[in-house]
Amino acid sequence: MASGLARREFLSALGGAAAWPLAARAQQSEKVWRIGVLPTGYRQTDPEGQARVTALRDTLGKLGWSDGRNVKLEVRWPGNEIDQIRAEAAALAESTSDVFVVSSNAALTTLKGLNKNIPTVFVQVSDPVGGGYVSSLAHPDGNVTGFQNFEPAVGGKWVGLLKEAAPALVKAAVTVYPDTAAHSQFLRAVEAVAPSLGVRVSAIEVREGNDLERGITEFAATPNGGLIFLPHPRTIDHRVALAEQALQLRLPAIYPFRYFATDGGLMSYGFDQVEQWRGAAGYVDRILRGARPGDLPVQAPTKYELVINLKTAKALDLAISPSLLATAVEVIE
Repeated sequence: MASGLARREFLSALGGAAAWPLAARAQQSEKVWRIGVLPTGYRQTDPEGQARVTALRDTLGKLGWSDGRNVKLEVRWPGNEIDQIRAEAAALAESTSDVFVVSSNAALTTLKGLNKNIPTVFVQVSDPVGGGYVSSLAHPDGNVTGFQNFEPAVGGKWVGLLKEAAPALVKAAVTVYPDTAAHSQFLRAVEAVAPSLGVRVSAIEVREGNDLERGITEFAATPNGGLIFLPHPRTIDHRVALAEQALQLRLPAIYPFRYFATDGGLMSYGFDQVEQWRGAAGYVDRILRGARPGDLPVQAPTKYELVINLKTAKALDLAISPSLLATAVEVIE
């Protein structure tokens, strides 16, 4: 009986010893999927850019994808210059990535134009249908899907909030980048609402160099004006300097994302970008497990948040109404 027990223990130990090398080989042979990431508009030193990549990486981890084990994130930081964005997007297209995660219309336009048959998940992209990136929001088709930026109609909301914060406002300038086709839609939405508020609208076209800073200075030559900053990589990258310029020129301004207000801008009205990066991780997970990007619907923001920098408002001698303050999710003092 004792010898039978010993024999069973020996066989059990032998089986366990044989299983270890098999498990090790299985782990070693597990495919490492390469994910090319292009967080356009953020420098590598920008905490906001790092927060977005971290959200992507951490969410992938919760879904079973460990960076360095079964996935490898290849992050490129193209900054804000259009030529550099295009160059990094082209380099990404030539990489060995199995799936792309990209932000901004400029980067997605470049990737789309290269006709690479690589599954792509986008975030912070405006008007993906009008831009020709997907066939429809519900059924993207092709190899591209993701999370879109603002609906064009939000332009009317921006000018309305700006007028409410600065009742003396009689003119508003909208920062328009011709390289982003959706900006013309935002501008039209602002123009549609502004007359009912007694506000004249003009555009500051930004094509190169210091067009934006010079345009803002020229616009400030006459009083009672305000600024509406549209989402764009260059605006994101220069957000602190632009907020300082607006304050110096006594121009109330509204911006598309929270960090503009926390970095000194008067107010922001937008959605949670970091949440979109978490959503992108979910789509990457589904694609790596066999889903077709064209079967994953493009998702639009469902929740918008107003943030007001009361310190900046006081510096501009603006008395923000209690009713407007009550609608803000965050008031910075």
